[in-house]
Amino acid sequence: MTILILATGAVGSTSSASADVGCAIRENSPHTDWGGMSFPVDLYCTNTPGDVTSQSFYGSPVTGRMTKTTSWYVCWKIGAPHAGKNSVWYYTQGDAVVNNPGQNAWGYMPAVALGTTKAPFPGLRKCSWG
Repeated sequence: MTILILATGAVGSTSSASADVGCAIRENSPHTDWGGMSFPVDLYCTNTPGDVTSQSFYGSPVTGRMTKTTSWYVCWKIGAPHAGKNSVWYYTQGDAVVNNPGQNAWGYMPAVALGTTKAPFPGLRKCSWG
């Protein structure tokens, strides 16, 4: 007989708004982007590694690359439709700078790259410019 025990560990303070495995809102998890905007809350979530683009559509210049499979996202906006059958894109900072070093790998990833079942993710604010 094999017994399998699954455990989850919380990272930071999380909200109960998440029903998705591997994704949670973290309060008191501040980030400041390349332009000086501050974000006190983030979505910490599983993701597929990929490009971070300067705008919320494919073909936009790539500013960074997400190399890890768990990352944080500070807000969302509506952009171009993508394979996730919606138009939600999440603002984040990539793990590696690809172009435009002054932007420090900040940009957007399509919702389809995140391990969520809802887009936008409940509890994460909409970007003030989107």
